[in-house]
Amino acid sequence: MSLLQYLQNIPDPRVQRTRRHELQSILVVALCATIAGADNCVEMAEFGQQHQDWFERLVPLPSGIASHDTFARVFRLLDANELELACQQWLAQVAGRVHGTVAIDGKSVRGSSKGDARRPLHMVSAWAADMGLLLGQCKVDGKSNEITAIPELLRLLHLKGCIVTIDAIGCQKSIAQQLHEHGADYVLSLKGNQRHMHQVVQKHFEGKGSQERFDENNYTESSSGHGCQELRSYRLSPVPEALQRAAAHWPGLQSVVQVTRRRQQAGSEASEEVSYYLSSLPAHTPAKVLAHSIRAHWSVENQLHWSLDVAMREDAAQSYKDQSPHNQTVLRRMALQVLKNDTSVKIGLQAKRKRAGWSLGYLELLLGIAV
Repeated sequence: MSLLQYLQNIPDPRVQRTRRHELQSILVVALCATIAGADNCVEMAEFGQQHQDWFERLVPLPSGIASHDTFARVFRLLDANELELACQQWLAQVAGRVHGTVAIDGKSVRGSSKGDARRPLHMVSAWAADMGLLLGQCKVDGKSNEITAIPELLRLLHLKGCIVTIDAIGCQKSIAQQLHEHGADYVLSLKGNQRHMHQVVQKHFEGKGSQERFDENNYTESSSGHGCQELRSYRLSPVPEALQRAAAHWPGLQSVVQVTRRRQQAGSEASEEVSYYLSSLPAHTPAKVLAHSIRAHWSVENQLHWSLDVAMREDAAQSYKDQSPHNQTVLRRMALQVLKNDTSVKIGLQAKRKRAGWSLGYLELLLGIAV
């Protein structure tokens, strides 16, 4: 099924007698316009009006293109969970069997806040780093945090055989258990929110003779760019004896990891940062494998969040009311993945958006349709 076909299954929240425009038609125009560079409802309506003849061959338009007020009203009323479900089903079809590292991380949509009265919408996303694919997303409830949203997101995904990386907020026994039951390995960032475990692991790696103990399973890599050189050292160890009792409550926990990052910025003093991780991977796993997954975790920032902010202008999108911020956020993620899926041209995402707006043939190629 194409993405446009998945949009057909979303129930219309409007009263029947008030409908002049079919819901599927509104969503298809909105999605195509978003892919082609539209950032708000006014631009969506304008794109639809400029290409009405093309859209009439794609979806029913007995009353023409909806006004920008209609787009805004539909986004306010539409159950965002239904749109998210359609997006999730399409993403699962695109992804197929997921492999490699999957990074779980959250992002706030700053344009959805309004002063101190309304907190910004916060979304947790699953990003298949080695595949370059968004696997799904879940809204964080306004009165909660990522600890409750991450399990909801994981329930939507099939991650057997993957290595899942999560920041310190997701370093929870319940999340480790959920991943272990699903057949996935995990690498969880360990910080002060798990104070006892953090202190024991830190002491374990800094103890007398630790360097000799870990010489057999370590890995070092370096990188440079923008006037900065960075050296990263990884050390992998079995769970320390002092943590054996606590580790029994962490399903699958088999190893702990230390990462030391030394940075040298041109013209300034070198800095050092030490991080620790809990992992279900066996202690004999090559440290290079852990290094790849830990490093790959940041691709969710560099390839997903950065793209949403820069290419899709997400933080600049002003949308506050009802379901509208959530619906438009899901729509942008659909559009972003459509753009990322295309390998027919070697240009950036912003250039792809412009090309889609300039060439309806290219837009058809992105959507996998023939009009």
